[in-house]
Amino acid sequence: MREEMAQLDYIKDIAKYGLENDQERLLSVLNELIEHSKKTKKLNFAIQLQSILKDALRFQKTNGLTKVGSEAYLNRIEDKEISELILEKITSDYTLNNIIANEKVYNELKFFIEEHQKIDVLQQFGLPVSNKLLLYGPSGCGKTLASYVIAGELEKMMVVINLGAIVSSKLGETSKNLSKIFKKAAIEDCIVFLDEFDSLGKIRDYSQDHGEMKRVVNTILQLFDYLPQSSIVIAATNQKDMLDEALLRRFDNIIAFQLPNETDIKKLIDLVLQNGNFKFDNKTAANRIIKQCVGLSYYSIQKTLITAIKRSLFATKEPQKILFAKIGTSIWQKLVETEKQSLNV
Repeated sequence: MREEMAQLDYIKDIAKYGLENDQERLLSVLNELIEHSKKTKKLNFAIQLQSILKDALRFQKTNGLTKVGSEAYLNRIEDKEISELILEKITSDYTLNNIIANEKVYNELKFFIEEHQKIDVLQQFGLPVSNKLLLYGPSGCGKTLASYVIAGELEKMMVVINLGAIVSSKLGETSKNLSKIFKKAAIEDCIVFLDEFDSLGKIRDYSQDHGEMKRVVNTILQLFDYLPQSSIVIAATNQKDMLDEALLRRFDNIIAFQLPNETDIKKLIDLVLQNGNFKFDNKTAANRIIKQCVGLSYYSIQKTLITAIKRSLFATKEPQKILFAKIGTSIWQKLVETEKQSLNV
């Protein structure tokens, strides 16, 4: 309760100084709130506030009348262009406990995270830090979730970029746009997540401008080479074989994600049901369905299970009055069968 009251006091002061246009006190209170949020383990809120504050201060430096062609003018234009390329800027509460993966994948993620948590030790001995990570495998097998886990464990902001959209919209500007994004990531010390990384290979396959494709690949190679060690790039693809060999060699770690086996599926089910509010109405039938789920992705299995939970809950009389509900295994089985048919599994 005291923590909530303290935060409310900060918010009241922020409103007061903001309305009074007292910038000095406003910035002081905002910084106090950021530190308070860190101490009370509201790390994502603190990270988001820091990002807002950095952007606002950067904008202020270029606000007002600016001379066309000046550095301030160009910075303002660049900020606007970059914001149009970013899908979202996020923080994450996910940790390694939130991901289900085989032992090899789990350990590789754990070691990658540990490198950045102990970056000072590596730098003390002049050892390089792995900061370029490629995740590949079928859709729905945890690649995006793995990036959220890394962001959550390292308490870093993550900038999500749809590389496919950048490449397909204005191929000729891809190199310039990527350079801007990497520059901003280096300044803000955040993670860049490049989704649809195989888009670079698709340019070559569709017989488009080979010269432009070569320039884009060379740009990424240069950006990778000069990436600050505290910055991180995570790329995700479903089709690793479409990527240029020179690009593949630049990644410090390449992690292969696979469809879950029966053991992985059971772990996923346990994770979804860990709060104890829902249980299967027939354990034998549930185990049989788990075997039927082999061949589906983590995403598809979780989606069908959660849908089954919701439908079972709605079928219960006065669901708002019950403490836990039974999951209809017959409902779940039909959903799994439909999902496999729609995906031709």
